[in-house]
Amino acid sequence: MDSLPLNFFVNGRARTLSVGADATLLDVLRERLLLTGTKKGCDHGQCGACTVLVDGRRINACLTLAVMQEGRSVTTIEGLADGGALLDLQRAFVEHDAFQCGYCTPGQLCSAVGFLAEGHANAQRSREAESEAELRRVIREFMSGNLCRCGAYGNIVDAILQVLRQRGLA
Repeated sequence: MDSLPLNFFVNGRARTLSVGADATLLDVLRERLLLTGTKKGCDHGQCGACTVLVDGRRINACLTLAVMQEGRSVTTIEGLADGGALLDLQRAFVEHDAFQCGYCTPGQLCSAVGFLAEGHANAQRSREAESEAELRRVIREFMSGNLCRCGAYGNIVDAILQVLRQRGLA
């Protein structure tokens, strides 16, 4: 297969690679850039373990061709923390034990960052009177593409809800 040039940003750093036309973003991140925090789960876009942010929006890296990211900005779990300081969301995951085996955690965190950035909770709040139960339903709905075999869903929702409250969004 022919190689194609790929110029993009990964975790704020400009990267230039030559990749196969059929290479997925997930494989390029893990095998070429050695960013192994992004996990390969089902490799079919069903589990969310490979969730990363592209231009701030969450995507399944296993379903996305790397060459489609030309000129874009990709953020992986390795790029979420600001230097050594954890994001409020990462701290909330620790406080609420929102991970058990940890395999899905990178995808869960990237998805939660995307959820918060996309403003779904704010949009939901503006549409209807918000109860905590309704807000939890919204969080579960928008995080439903990320599976956890350990069943830490309640703790994940608690962590996201804490951050929404801290940011004055709930």
